Formats: sequence, C-alpha cells, structure tokens
Amino acid sequence: MTTKQLWPVFLLFVIGIFDILIGMEKDFIEWHKVKRDIHKRDERPFYHEREIWWCSVGENVGFEMDGKGEDFARPVLIIKGFSKEVFLCIPITTRPKTGKYYIDINFGDGKTRKAILSQIRLVDSKRLQEKIVTLDKSHFKEIKQAVIRVIG
Repeated sequence: MTTKQLWPVFLLFVIGIFDILIGMEKDFIEWHKVKRDIHKRDERPFYHEREIWWCSVGENVGFEMDGKGEDFARPVLIIKGFSKEVFLCIPITTRPKTGKYYIDINFGDGKTRKAILSQIRLVDSKRLQEKIVTLDKSHFKEIKQAVIRVIG
C-alpha cells in the first residue's frame, strides 16, 4: 500500500485512540450484554413515586444521559408510576449544572445534586437496582412543578 492509501486508515486509528483517551468511546457492546440480562429478569422491584433508585439507564446516543459503571447505572427520581412495569423518571447528576433544565435535589446527605429535567424518560422497572432514598413530599412537589414549567 502507498502512503496515500494508508492515510485514511491512520486517521481513523488516531481518531479512535483520541476518543478512548478522552473518554468519548462508548461501550455499546457491553451495554447490550447487560441490557439482555436485565430483559431476562423475572422479578421487578416494587417502587413508589418520590423514590430515588439506582437504575441501569444504559449507554445512550449523543447527549442522552448515560449510566456509569459495570451496570451502566445512575440515580433517578421516580416522578410517575404507570404500572408495576413502567414509570417516568428524571436522571440525577452530581456535576454542577445551571439553567432552567436543572433543579437542586436533596438526598439529605449534604451532597450537591441536580435533577436533569430535560432528560425525563419512560423506564421499565426491571432496570431498577437499589432504592437510595425517598424525597419528602414538599421537595417532590417542587420538582414536579419544575417539570410542568419545563414541558408547559
């Protein structure tokens, strides 16, 4: 092969290494394995609105919120249950964020967290891993009002 023919291969290699080094490479293959195992589960955890759970949200596309770790999980606030199988939730982050799509959420442990109102999604309860805490009613009401303002 000539240098001219190798240039595109080299460029793709460099871009791939760069993505891995800066953490942009997504592991869709591993997430698919985890998702397959979640799908095969027979039991579903029993949840309630106002609860915050670790939830396997997965490895997602573009700017959609990803989970972390081997279970591709992150905390979510359950804002509306539709059945024992599905609910509406808001992902939560510890990264400092500002703007109309973020609202403070307090677990009662002193850590700063934000609910990401623009990332509301429907989730199957098989994705739930472990309950973290239940929000008090007034704080939950404040967050639900923020959701209404955003989707208005």
